[in-house]
Amino acid sequence: MMIVDDSRIIRQKIERECDQSIFNVVGSAINGEHAISLFKEISPDVVTMDLTMPNLDGIGCIKGLVKLDPSCKILVISALNDKATGMEALEAGAMGFVTKPFSALELQEALREIIED
Repeated sequence: MMIVDDSRIIRQKIERECDQSIFNVVGSAINGEHAISLFKEISPDVVTMDLTMPNLDGIGCIKGLVKLDPSCKILVISALNDKATGMEALEAGAMGFVTKPFSALELQEALREIIED
């Protein structure tokens, strides 16, 4: 699993609260450009994606990752919770959406859901 978020605190929270028996965090990125570069190196099966980041936002990054690997499973984790943004992320290739702040249970359930699809 790769975590993409410009907040170090959120990256650490996701890593801490994901089910370690199912998900092995192999990398984390601070923005979309960094995520695409890192994705090419590590090819993670699952990506958590923030939407609001500098140097390439989450929507642009989702599109870039899906071009690299159409089977990549992407879970958006964002403070933006309007329906239009969620739909745009799903249309770009994300498979799920969790709103910040989130609980460990919400994160684990959403991650399980996308890997079972």
